Amino acid sequence: MRPDLAVSGSVLRGDRFEDAVVVVTDGRVTAVEPAGTSVDAVEQVRIADDEVLLPGLVDTHVHVNEPGRTEWEGFASATRAAAAGGVTTLVDMPLNSIPPTVDLAALEAKRRAAEGRCHVDVGFWGGAVPSSLGHLGALADEGVFGFKCFLVDSGVPEFAPLDRGQLDDALAEVAALDGLLVVHAEDPDVLAEAPACAGPSYAAFVGSRPGRAEDVAIATLLNLAREHGTRVHVLHLSSAGALPLLGKARADGVRVTAETCPHYLTLSAEEVPDGHTEFKCCPPIRDAANREALWRALADGAITAVVSDHSPSTADLKRLDTGDFGAAWGGVASLQLGLPLTWTAARERGIGLAQVMSWMSSGPAALAGLDTKGSIEPGHDADLVAFAPEDSFVVDPLRLHHRNPVTPYAGRRLAGVVRDVWLRGRRVVADGAVAPDPQGRLIRKDRR
Repeated sequence: MRPDLAVSGSVLRGDRFEDAVVVVTDGRVTAVEPAGTSVDAVEQVRIADDEVLLPGLVDTHVHVNEPGRTEWEGFASATRAAAAGGVTTLVDMPLNSIPPTVDLAALEAKRRAAEGRCHVDVGFWGGAVPSSLGHLGALADEGVFGFKCFLVDSGVPEFAPLDRGQLDDALAEVAALDGLLVVHAEDPDVLAEAPACAGPSYAAFVGSRPGRAEDVAIATLLNLAREHGTRVHVLHLSSAGALPLLGKARADGVRVTAETCPHYLTLSAEEVPDGHTEFKCCPPIRDAANREALWRALADGAITAVVSDHSPSTADLKRLDTGDFGAAWGGVASLQLGLPLTWTAARERGIGLAQVMSWMSSGPAALAGLDTKGSIEPGHDADLVAFAPEDSFVVDPLRLHHRNPVTPYAGRRLAGVVRDVWLRGRRVVADGAVAPDPQGRLIRKDRR
């Protein structure tokens, strides 16, 4: 069969760049040939000299919020933003949609809402809430990539947290499925003892969500996971204090991984102005010393993924008018900006782009079991990104594709520009412009 596409230039192969030609047939990479190889493809593309060819990013932590809260975000807007940011695959969290993805009817409603509206490939997490325990196998059979739970109030009433006994039950059930439980780990008792937060003080908000809440919850999770042999994943790690616990657990054979997010790696509590609730997220952005410890954990392999935790809302819910951190919705919208944010901060620390991509593409793909995503190799989906690492831009909220233009990064100059994106060999972004026709597919976890 004649190849559909051949893309030549500097290509990321594993941990290095090499001049090569990527050959694509029927949506898959069929070969990666040495530079100068003649390939009789229908379309021939040579990327610019200042560009490199990367695998599409995989973001396993995105709150699309549709159906039910589509005014916050939706599949059309979220996946358009993803494509513009070089994300070619995302996995949608089971909240804050209504209904949440906690049973088969809700999963079907989610898929109906997404069908035909996605500019990138989209999969789904299931929800482990008190009412869904004992029934998780049905969701697994229908292709969810794992199960999300909260150990504290989720912020929305329809997605209840698990207490310790329910967490124990969930871990046993997920272990029997040989599945994955992904956990928002903050301890409710520690938070109850912390001083309440109201008003514009960011320091007061951080004090209301201390790092110890993460550390205690993670210790509880690890102890129970050890008993059941369950594979678990700690979401949006912000407290570096938990890193020794994670390291010891892995050394003891606990199957645990952890992620962090661009906002924890690029921002610090010291720079958040009082009243600027666009910076609010839970767990919170902590101090600069903590941030640097997270970077060291990434370099050491203790944290294996950097994902967005894109958690948008309408502007009024961010309480931008009052600046009240106690009342504002907690979430940072950054789906379109993850790669340039992380790359900008990484290069300042002498970290190469190949390493960044291991955290933002192959790492999340491995977490979710997306075997054909995350690298440019024969047999993998031809999800490709032409990225200009030395180019730069200033973040303009009105130029973002997120439904609501609220971001803590407004006015920041970031390094790295996504210029062209191919999804399974079809160009979905051309010179920064997202194609109007959605080409994404709804994907399922294969339980073989």
